[in-house]
Amino acid sequence: MRFVWAVAAFVLAALMIGAGIAQRTVFQGPDTETAAVSLEEDAPYILVEGEVLNSRPGAQTLRAQGEGTIFAAYGRTADLEAWLSDTGYTRVTVDQEGALEAEQVTPSLAVSDETGDDTGSAPAEPAPAEGTEAEAPAEDAAAGDEGTTDDVRSPVGSDLWLDEFQQEDVLIAPLQLPEDMSVLVAADGVEPAPADIRVSWPIVNATPWAGPLIVAGGLMMAVGVFLYILAIRHLRRSRGPRRKGLPVPVTEPIDLAVEGKRKGVISASGRRALAGGRRRLVVVPAVAVSALLFAGCSSEAWPQFAPSPSPSPSASVIVPEGQQAPAVTEAQADRIWTRVAETVAAADEAADEALAATRLDGAVLAARSTNYALRGAIGDYPAPAALPAEPLTLVLPQAFDEWPRSIVGVVDDTDSNTSSIMMLTQQDQWSPYKLTYLASLEAATELPVVAPAYIGAIQPAPDSPFLLLPPAQLAEAYADILNNGEQSQYFELFDVASDQFRVSVAGDRQKRLDEFNQTGASTGELTFQAAPGAYDPLALATLESGAIVAVNIDEIDTVKPTNPDAVIKLENNPTVRTLSGAEQSSTGFTTTYTDQLFFYVPGQGSTEKIRLLGYASDILNAKVIP
Repeated sequence: MRFVWAVAAFVLAALMIGAGIAQRTVFQGPDTETAAVSLEEDAPYILVEGEVLNSRPGAQTLRAQGEGTIFAAYGRTADLEAWLSDTGYTRVTVDQEGALEAEQVTPSLAVSDETGDDTGSAPAEPAPAEGTEAEAPAEDAAAGDEGTTDDVRSPVGSDLWLDEFQQEDVLIAPLQLPEDMSVLVAADGVEPAPADIRVSWPIVNATPWAGPLIVAGGLMMAVGVFLYILAIRHLRRSRGPRRKGLPVPVTEPIDLAVEGKRKGVISASGRRALAGGRRRLVVVPAVAVSALLFAGCSSEAWPQFAPSPSPSPSASVIVPEGQQAPAVTEAQADRIWTRVAETVAAADEAADEALAATRLDGAVLAARSTNYALRGAIGDYPAPAALPAEPLTLVLPQAFDEWPRSIVGVVDDTDSNTSSIMMLTQQDQWSPYKLTYLASLEAATELPVVAPAYIGAIQPAPDSPFLLLPPAQLAEAYADILNNGEQSQYFELFDVASDQFRVSVAGDRQKRLDEFNQTGASTGELTFQAAPGAYDPLALATLESGAIVAVNIDEIDTVKPTNPDAVIKLENNPTVRTLSGAEQSSTGFTTTYTDQLFFYVPGQGSTEKIRLLGYASDILNAKVIP
């Protein structure tokens, strides 16, 4: 009967192990589901909509196959459509049955003519000028790649993309995008995009009972082995008839070793050792097989009893009704800032204004251009301070679907132990973000509370009545304080106690005036005047109904003779001499410094005052007074 139980245990173990292995092999379905689209017409761009990517549950994997370099990028669908608005492309959508289908999209960009009317179509190709050959562009195109790509916009490196990929011949991009994001696939913007596009999704085919079945089968096999050993032992003990033993005569001790060799007697201890050895030989393979099967089971072969982790509560921010999506994500802003810093570093090293203009604009570019000109004329003139290359520690993007768009950022420079605040602006969907305002934060600056990057902030109107001062009036008001001090009508609106810039400007003016009066007071005069600069203010709202506002102010120093026979000489001022192009003047000179200032402007009804957050000042130009 023991043999019957052992055999039953072996059979049950084989069934359980076989069932577990079968679940992980022959009975297991496919790992992924794939949908492909057939593209019959060539187009330089293919837009795979978020609806396609989310037509099945789970993460998505995009596969594009073609010849040469394949490019893919993803971002907000509205941004991708705006970027493609002036060109034709193929849109991949999903039909009601879940199959992918392609449709051709014509350019939709509305172009305004001189009268201000919108034509509703892309700009027409200009007609060839009189006396020129129409085939000239075709000849240039046939000459090589340079002629084909000069006027073609490349999709590589656009600041609109959240991420991008480039691979040769076959591109595989793992994704996990929501429905409001799409993928752009292209070659180089000229050649047709790859026609073989596939999207795949994982299929949940976990076998949670495969592991328990295999392990239970291994344990049942061990039980069967144990029962088999017991059966063998019982059989050996019960072998032969049981007889009553006769009295044993007294005998002398026998040398078992000698007698064993002579008579072939086997000791009981040896038999036990042999039996024990066989038992171990039988048990060890069973345990080894179970261990191997156990090691081959992944987490998908086991039931998951642990509860799903619940997100920890965090401070919630209510998005204002009707507010649009933020222009960029934090990761996107970090990548943009890295590109800006790298480009400006190269431009600073080469004093290349054209290169700097690809990533700088406004007051920042104006100050850089002046520095490059001075470095070209004055050998030991210092280069501008390098932009900090560290990642942004604060990102506040504008919540806006149109253009231009702005971003406020703060970056900490660990090398110099300083912080900088900046304003980046993108003029249109095809332009890169450019640094338009840059200033150093004061040491004890307390930044206002701003919305998270995933919510963004609206841009207050220049004449917004909801702020203590409208952004359009801020530069004029602060310039008046620099000119008139406590006598300014705006003096009480500003937190002047923490304003170190105003103190430094007043001290610098007094120092230069004292130096000038030592030698030139009898024949000339030096005056100072601050006025709003040439660049418009930029602002983004904070959570406390206020706004961070960046403005530009010009400080103009004027020196002119008061004696008609006197002249102003620039013997010891190579900077003004270089910028003005003159060594002396009988009418005098004006020297302009450009200031970039960041303020926190509280909302109407707040008990706070306008606070200066950061500032930067650079020489802008010098001219002879006409």
